[in-house]
Amino acid sequence: MLTLTDTAAKVIRDLNTRSGEEADKGIRISSHGEDAGSLMLSVADGPQSTDQVVESEGAKVFLDPVAATVLDDKSLHADVDDQGGISFHVEEQTA
Repeated sequence: MLTLTDTAAKVIRDLNTRSGEEADKGIRISSHGEDAGSLMLSVADGPQSTDQVVESEGAKVFLDPVAATVLDDKSLHADVDDQGGISFHVEEQTA
């Protein structure tokens, strides 16, 4: 199952706070059609009925079925630059 680093969890919580307070808000990672090689990330008000939900430290990530399969053994990281720009990246999970 996808894991989140502490930084990724904090960034996701901060994004949710900026976009309004709703209990089910999170980010959604979805595939572009059936293409497992092209994943999109967006802020979401809640999961879709087929989404897998990953929660860590109050941060929620919703994964469509293709994304859940592709990211099953991965870890989501986040970086914030000096101007406040956010970048997410995926890496292999460490044991």
